[in-house]
Amino acid sequence: MDNSREEVKELQIGLKIRRLRQNKRLTLQQLSEATGLSKPLLSQIENGQVIPPLATLLRISKALKIGLHSFFQEEGSEEKCVLVKADARRKLRRQSSSAEYAPPYTYHSLSYGKRNKHMEPFLVEFENVSWREDMLVRHEGEEFLFLLEGELELHYGDKLYKLCAGDSIYYESTEPHGFSSVGSVPAKGVAVLYSPE
Repeated sequence: MDNSREEVKELQIGLKIRRLRQNKRLTLQQLSEATGLSKPLLSQIENGQVIPPLATLLRISKALKIGLHSFFQEEGSEEKCVLVKADARRKLRRQSSSAEYAPPYTYHSLSYGKRNKHMEPFLVEFENVSWREDMLVRHEGEEFLFLLEGELELHYGDKLYKLCAGDSIYYESTEPHGFSSVGSVPAKGVAVLYSPE
């Protein structure tokens, strides 16, 4: 866990959110109203105490009128091509025991450092947990997932899709959706998110 804390500190997502909010002269209360997220949760995110799930980051990015990529880029970088070595991936692990703030997955940015991108690719490691309705999320955009290991169920609207290693799925993320790892080993896959600005 200590290594993951260090990696999160390198990403400084909470600090970036605070700076962007302050630059736009928004109070925590105003950001709370714009996102539908509580002030205490936003404060914990800004202070690095809670690592937000991707759906929460999308809500914050929409409220701040910035792209999701803003949280996964280095300031001042104008590289047209960015190589992310396996040992240099930035990892975000859930750190809250609260079901509302703790999605059953860990995600690693696979394009950290690239500015102004239209897609956001991640390596996602899913935990084996029982399905709960509060794991459903929805947001603007589209998602693609290629499953590398394990078995995964996608709850999508009123449908249920089962994925095995080697399967892939592409879907519109405006429909309520959520994943549950159901195999004997935790599932792992590559996910690509696209969210219109």
